[in-house]
Amino acid sequence: MSGNIKVTIWNEYRHEKQHDEVASVYPEGIHKAIGAGLGTDRFDVSYAVLDDPEHGLTEEVLNRTDVLVWWGHMAHGEVQDEIVERVHNRVLRGMGLIVLHSGHFSKIFKKLMGTSCDLKWREANEKERIWVVKPGHPIVDGIGEYIELPAEEMYGEHFDIPEPDELVMVSWFEGGEVFRSGCCYSRGMGKIFYFRPGHETFPTYYNPQIRKVISNAIEWAAPVKRDYPRYGHAVPSIEPIKGKS
Repeated sequence: MSGNIKVTIWNEYRHEKQHDEVASVYPEGIHKAIGAGLGTDRFDVSYAVLDDPEHGLTEEVLNRTDVLVWWGHMAHGEVQDEIVERVHNRVLRGMGLIVLHSGHFSKIFKKLMGTSCDLKWREANEKERIWVVKPGHPIVDGIGEYIELPAEEMYGEHFDIPEPDELVMVSWFEGGEVFRSGCCYSRGMGKIFYFRPGHETFPTYYNPQIRKVISNAIEWAAPVKRDYPRYGHAVPSIEPIKGKS
């Protein structure tokens, strides 16, 4: 049995099939580019896409997934609510979730955050500088003061999310906006990391530092090996209760 972290990378896989510009950047799909950046020495990688039966996220697939990576954009509404609930339950029970770029508007991220997750955006091929603001965090292990991307889509504040448990990275854009671009959360036993860069027309997921952040985040989000907490009526008590027979 492999001791590697079991990763499922989920992608709509629509842009790449419908738009030549995107296919020229990611000919095998964004999901395959992300997976290629992880390597096989620490991760066992599998893939699922929107048009697979049950979106590729069957009970069996999710039960063997340690960390789910999610990229979506043009078809958030097509994701079945039943599958969203299935993923949500797995996160609460310990599965890690890495939400990338426009996945901020996915049903699963909005359900976990409890807010609109809305933001400002602009496509102008502008420079993005992603600053590390929590340098001791494991997600930025091996990353310098910042990552600079020569061209990306701008996301700007206000980003309607709950206050992150940990804010790891903040972006600055050539047009002047800033954005909380590396945000950590816990929900139930699961850990969630939102990472901003990754517009479909730019080769962001080939950038070695972006790949490093994603692989670090997967290791950080991997489940802790322990039993699910007990809830409900606690009988019998751990210690005798005075005055009770």
